[in-house]
Amino acid sequence: MKKQAHVISHSHWDREWYLPYEKHHMLEVEFMDKLLDTLERDPEFKSFHLDGQTIMLDDYLQVRPERRELVERLVKEKRLYIGPWYILQDEWLTGSESNLRNLETGMREAKGYGNVSRVGYFPDSFGNMGQAPQILLDAGIDCAAFGRGVKPTGFNNEVSDGADFASRYSEMFWESPDGSRILGVLFANWYSNGIEIPTDPGEAAKYWEKKLADAMKFASTDHLLFMNGCDHQPVQTDLTDALKTAAKLYPDIDFVHSDFTEYMECLKQELKEDLAVIRGELRSQETDGWYTLANTASSRIYLKQMNARCEALFTRAAEPLAAMAHDRGMEYPHHLFDYGWKTLMQNHPHDSICGCSVDEVHREMTARFEKAEQVALHIIEECLAYFSAHVDTGKYAAGEGAVPFLVINPTGFYKSEVTQLKLIVKKYPFQGSSVAACLEQARQEQLPEYRIVDSEGHEVMGSVEILPYAFGYDLPKDRFRNAYFGRSVKVTLETERQEPFSVKSYCLVPVTEKAAEKKTVKTESLFTSEYVMENEWLSCRINENGTVDITHKPSGRIYREAVMLEDTRDIGNEYIYFKPVGEAPILSRDARAALARTEDKPYRAAVQARVTMEIPVSADGRLQQEIHDLVEFRHRKAGSSTQTLPMTITVTYILERAGKGLKVEVDFDNQALDHRLRVLVGTGLDTPWHYADSIFEVAKRSNSVSGNWENPCNAQHQQLFVNVHEDQAGMTVANHGLNEYEILPEDNTIALTLHRGVREMGDWGEFLTPQAQCLGKQHKEFALYPHGAGEDLMRSYEEAYAYSSSLWGVKSEMQDASIPDGFTFLKYSTDTLLCTALKVQEETGDVIFRGFNASETEGELALETDRRIYRSNVLGEKKEYMEPGKLSVRGYGIFTAGLEKKDGRSNTPL
Repeated sequence: MKKQAHVISHSHWDREWYLPYEKHHMLEVEFMDKLLDTLERDPEFKSFHLDGQTIMLDDYLQVRPERRELVERLVKEKRLYIGPWYILQDEWLTGSESNLRNLETGMREAKGYGNVSRVGYFPDSFGNMGQAPQILLDAGIDCAAFGRGVKPTGFNNEVSDGADFASRYSEMFWESPDGSRILGVLFANWYSNGIEIPTDPGEAAKYWEKKLADAMKFASTDHLLFMNGCDHQPVQTDLTDALKTAAKLYPDIDFVHSDFTEYMECLKQELKEDLAVIRGELRSQETDGWYTLANTASSRIYLKQMNARCEALFTRAAEPLAAMAHDRGMEYPHHLFDYGWKTLMQNHPHDSICGCSVDEVHREMTARFEKAEQVALHIIEECLAYFSAHVDTGKYAAGEGAVPFLVINPTGFYKSEVTQLKLIVKKYPFQGSSVAACLEQARQEQLPEYRIVDSEGHEVMGSVEILPYAFGYDLPKDRFRNAYFGRSVKVTLETERQEPFSVKSYCLVPVTEKAAEKKTVKTESLFTSEYVMENEWLSCRINENGTVDITHKPSGRIYREAVMLEDTRDIGNEYIYFKPVGEAPILSRDARAALARTEDKPYRAAVQARVTMEIPVSADGRLQQEIHDLVEFRHRKAGSSTQTLPMTITVTYILERAGKGLKVEVDFDNQALDHRLRVLVGTGLDTPWHYADSIFEVAKRSNSVSGNWENPCNAQHQQLFVNVHEDQAGMTVANHGLNEYEILPEDNTIALTLHRGVREMGDWGEFLTPQAQCLGKQHKEFALYPHGAGEDLMRSYEEAYAYSSSLWGVKSEMQDASIPDGFTFLKYSTDTLLCTALKVQEETGDVIFRGFNASETEGELALETDRRIYRSNVLGEKKEYMEPGKLSVRGYGIFTAGLEKKDGRSNTPL
């Protein structure tokens, strides 16, 4: 059989990167115009792969709406291949559900145009998630093409000769932890190995001599892949002539203008039996470690924090709240979610969320995050208003001045925490009065002292603070806005194990003399000595240097001097951290902190430690010249400036009576350049492994590096937590948008990156990024959850997930209404499943409940519902009906259940 050279035309289109979005946008319009004209002009120009992302068409048709009909025709004719993604995301820095919304949106939009390219396309992801095969296979995609993760890739995407290649061939099987397997194709010579094919016979002979040899070096079959394009590559309009020239030069090779569907089908017919099987995450861990690009997890951390907040608002608040309210009659706002998710996902391309672009790109990202957040908050407010108007609070005595309110847990986890909410208890509307009169009424209003009671009349631990009068306004649905002066209170209350997906009512009751004499809640302090806080599970001693000794009471394990601060120089770039050779880190161990109690309530205690570290103001003067001269970071000689400045870092330790973890907040005003700040949590645990929350997986990772590893830094990605444990004890560190960590070999210390500031983008040229220094005030949050053996490990994971999102509260009225107090939408129990989604599927109108098995062993899930249940795929498509009760979930399996409408009439039958 003749060898076939499959030439696939494409252009990897970074939506924004070394140029701002609109500059890339204008270039894309020009590019698309030429591409469509070429496809129309040259019938032999068979097809073009549009980079696996449908947003390119959104962006193009925004400027060229008149060409939509042509685009749709070319897609239906399979000359223009689009999808399956909406954007080409960074898989590590976007959450589990965000990765699915990306696939779901991309496939939905591609189908709308007429055809979906069914290849999992990851051309330039900075490593690949381990569950990609399971996700893709569940969505009906059995093959993937990717550029990174199993072979060294260096400066300007240079690829090695394969010395550290994890497979003999560019073709391999890729298997998820649950055993799901797909065909994987690595761009072993990068996705530009067929770029700019010459038409001149002399040039073409030289070109193909090398290109063919390079491809044959890795190909396992007679089908050779040549990717005709690269980053923002213009269309090769004379490709038809170039392939005719190649065919004349090499009559024994069949040159085909191909596409991924044809190429993958040809591969499947000739696959060798000795193909390697690569399993799980592809993080380049068998390479020298320099170009894994893991440090993008700490570049511009403010972006990661904003993303974490937005993802939590959508997946652990807005979607479940809307599903719960929809169950009781509210319309589910699919159109708002579609808009909000697409706005958020526009920040998820790898060069965007990774923080490795020019400053203009990331300034625009902050505006997009704010827009997405506003959409999510609007949906949340609408849901809260619906519950406020429809939950029965009639059991409360309608006494003078009593104020009922609701606390809603939209997460899939029990919540025990101290919650704060603001309630407006009096309004003085301007309508029908004068501003002056309303102001005077608000000034003169004397609100009573309140106590908090639950629906059973029991007093609840908490406090009520009377707030000053303030301006406010309502936006009624049926009339003009109404401004007012109002009086509000700040309610702080303790919740203990509020059920998932539940609504619970409380009431503010004015304190009478009789009630004041009879206290029904505990008033003991959590302080047992000046700077020692204790609850049922933890004893936390704040040390003179600002660190903390934590004793986990059930296991007896002590973690000494946790939350040590470490500062180092960074002369790398937005992609890669690099410390000057030979320089030692600056630690807070020898510092002396100013300690102060900042809260002492029976339900919560807090200690503040102000730690001052003397650090260099920046790198020395050599760095700027080395950047200007394009000296690769590994060869830079710059060190630290001799000039220093005092950096004061405020660490606040918060212990709640009902909480199993120690919450930590870190605040500082960064005025130093070129440095990284981390917090070190020494565990002292003896284990070769650790576990990190990843995409639908708690990934088991080695604490050591391979023999090929050279990089002194082994930073890695996490989503919501990282864990180190032995058989009898362990430590889980949860976070809010702090995606980079490293396990240090000494004592298996968990190093969590709080800040990293650099002065250049890096990669292939000089792109200065002064705003990547992240100057100014910074606020970081994380929590430490020590745990014991057995089920305690999984419970610590649940605590970390619960920590990632909040309870929500809203004022209600005294009313008899249709939604019962204590309403719980869905009750479930499980031993190893972590819940990730509760939403309404647009196509079916059914509720989707999703989670994943965090264990390698088979788990069980019991759903309590009066709806008919079916197993769904990750796209919400029905697969098979299931009997309620205990359902099995395979080890590391993603489980999606559909709950049919109560009337049993889904929009889509099974």
